[in-house]
Amino acid sequence: MRELALPFVTSGWATLADGSQVSFDTCQVTVLWEGQLREVLADEADTTPLVGMLLMDGYDLSIQVRTGGRVVIRTGAQ
Repeated sequence: MRELALPFVTSGWATLADGSQVSFDTCQVTVLWEGQLREVLADEADTTPLVGMLLMDGYDLSIQVRTGGRVVIRTGAQ
């Protein structure tokens, strides 16, 4: 996140699925979601970017769990 010059908020620790612990920094970011700008917190990680569950609140998520599978996010008000 240093490369993006995002504002630092805090540091924390997380326990991964394999039981190991990692430290991470959290920054403030602005994302375009459903056509509107939203301020959210982003945890720094050396991996593919992930969308957090707090941002997904009120949406339905459908995932085809296979390589190249389809991912669909819909507003829950349908």
